[in-house]
Amino acid sequence: MDQSSLPGLVISDLGNGIALVALDRPEVLNAADVEMHRALSAVWGQIDADPAFRVAVVTGSGRAFSAGGELTMLDEMARDHDALLTQWRDAGRIVDAMLSCSKPIVSAVNGVAVGAGLAVALVADISVVGRGAKLSDGHARIGVAAGDHAALLWPWLCGPAKSKLHLLLGDFLSGEEAERIGLASICVDDDVVLETAIELAGRLATRSASALAFTKRAINGHLLSSASVMGESLALEMLGFTGPDAREGIDALLEKRLPHFPSAAGEWRD
Repeated sequence: MDQSSLPGLVISDLGNGIALVALDRPEVLNAADVEMHRALSAVWGQIDADPAFRVAVVTGSGRAFSAGGELTMLDEMARDHDALLTQWRDAGRIVDAMLSCSKPIVSAVNGVAVGAGLAVALVADISVVGRGAKLSDGHARIGVAAGDHAALLWPWLCGPAKSKLHLLLGDFLSGEEAERIGLASICVDDDVVLETAIELAGRLATRSASALAFTKRAINGHLLSSASVMGESLALEMLGFTGPDAREGIDALLEKRLPHFPSAAGEWRD
């Protein structure tokens, strides 16, 4: 694999056909900048094409899985049309590439997982979360629609009622709650998250590669048949970045204060 083409990621060969993909910007809780966001859309195709690997484990370096999109990137999206289009394309490609990768992907979710990082964690075929993990799709908190993976994946995993509760409020869920509602596959003690994910990957690596690929393809057909949901939600998210609510939401994050959304203060119609 071409490691130099995947900035922000570290790829390790654990042997026995297992690739370890580490989101590796621990100084910013593995928040994704433009280059890392692009790498997260490219790495799955490289793993799929590499005969040395039969399964992938994805995790975060340090004390978080990922803090989502870096604030400077979000700020640029709200100000620059070309930057917005770039992230629109890359966000869709991350989900598409993970779903179409023929090899199983297991996520090991430690600490905080939000935004683009949460998309990677949950689109994985099996998600292992720590009890102390904190998961949130925070799009609504910055004044944009829950795009990325959320409108497509959450209702399928945990039903419309729970999806609306958590996506509209944007509150954090513990690892235990994520498992309880069906959002995550398995919840374990924080100190064995990666160990558990690698153990599961090892078991998968001994199975029939064709059986795994075909089963994954068949199950993901449910999601792919709802591709229009993904397309619309992602477009609506990007539309939101052009409006005053997103500008206020991002400014509030940068200034570490509560947002005062213009649309919440007066009449608004969709």
